[in-house]
Amino acid sequence: METMSWNQQIVKKNNKALVLQLMMEKEPISRADIAQVSGLHKATVSSLVNELLEEELIFESGPGESSGGRRPVILHFNKAAGYAIGIDIGVNYVLCVLTDLKGNILIEKNQSVNRTPYPFIMKIVQNMIQSLMDEMPHSRYGIVGIGVGVPGIVNKEGSILLAPNLGWTNIQLKKDLEELFHVPVIIENEANAGAVGEQQFGAGQDHQNIIYVSAGIGIGVGIILNKELYQGKNGFSGEMGHMIINLNGKPCSCGSRGCWEAYASENALLEMANQDSLESLIRLAEIRDEPALNIFDEIGKYLGYGINNIINTFNPDQVIIGNRLALAKEWIEQPIRTTIEKHTLTYHQSEMQLDFSKLEKYSTALGVTAFVVDSFIKEDSKTS
Repeated sequence: METMSWNQQIVKKNNKALVLQLMMEKEPISRADIAQVSGLHKATVSSLVNELLEEELIFESGPGESSGGRRPVILHFNKAAGYAIGIDIGVNYVLCVLTDLKGNILIEKNQSVNRTPYPFIMKIVQNMIQSLMDEMPHSRYGIVGIGVGVPGIVNKEGSILLAPNLGWTNIQLKKDLEELFHVPVIIENEANAGAVGEQQFGAGQDHQNIIYVSAGIGIGVGIILNKELYQGKNGFSGEMGHMIINLNGKPCSCGSRGCWEAYASENALLEMANQDSLESLIRLAEIRDEPALNIFDEIGKYLGYGINNIINTFNPDQVIIGNRLALAKEWIEQPIRTTIEKHTLTYHQSEMQLDFSKLEKYSTALGVTAFVVDSFIKEDSKTS
């Protein structure tokens, strides 16, 4: 084969990724359909498809429906060609999942934690990844990458600059994991990842402009505008847990006072409740315990205040509430809605939808595996 110029190689690689992405979205699909949808030449599609078949990223099945003439052969995406690992590091838990290339969870590990020094959390993460690798089915590509969501500020290079609720500063998790496991690692803020998880697999599938509020021990916000994750100049967008809602208010882990997360987070709830866990407070609410119901009502109101500010800023089509406080939907939904109705500009309310995460505790873990698979597909053009 004559050598291609660098430029031709880039074009070919992009076309190949395009064909593969199309197949993931629209499978089962024929070669002719791919050519039609992608606008690529039939011969081009044919040669890219042959490469993808050889790489076992897709497979063929018998003839499909014909509109007269020869019946087309149908192509499928091989979601078991490799696996992704997604990790959600919370302040009081570590959740780790193994998914196929379509985001289906095959195995999960979950552990509560009550302290978060980096070496301690790193050990847990390392053991979880190792055991997933030991248990996973055999596949052509094995682990295609590891994604990690953390509650903090992550730069574009994947360094965790600051995670106040974990007590971490300048942590090189990406480098440490890549040295241990020799696969690509992607680190992302957990609210950004949760937003993408809900957009791809959960409550946000039909919306263009989504604000995802991750309400756990702290509060993070993931912003999707016109279907794209908004990351700001350095990837630090969405630190809205630290907007000030009370001028001389409670001190916050970030060093400031009166931050939204000091009033509306799981942490605020546990302080008010004198309970050791969200679950124990939910059990009290289920038996209609008055103080517990009042606390949920209060937290819901405070969540509503912050969400009101966000709605007035972004005019989104949808706000999704996720992470741990979504478990208390039954008791916080009404006060959130009431607060929004009272305070948000009417124009913003008419079309706006408030939902709770569909993926429950998996939003972030599935969001980071989506990043991992996406980057594998773009890179996969194991340039032949």
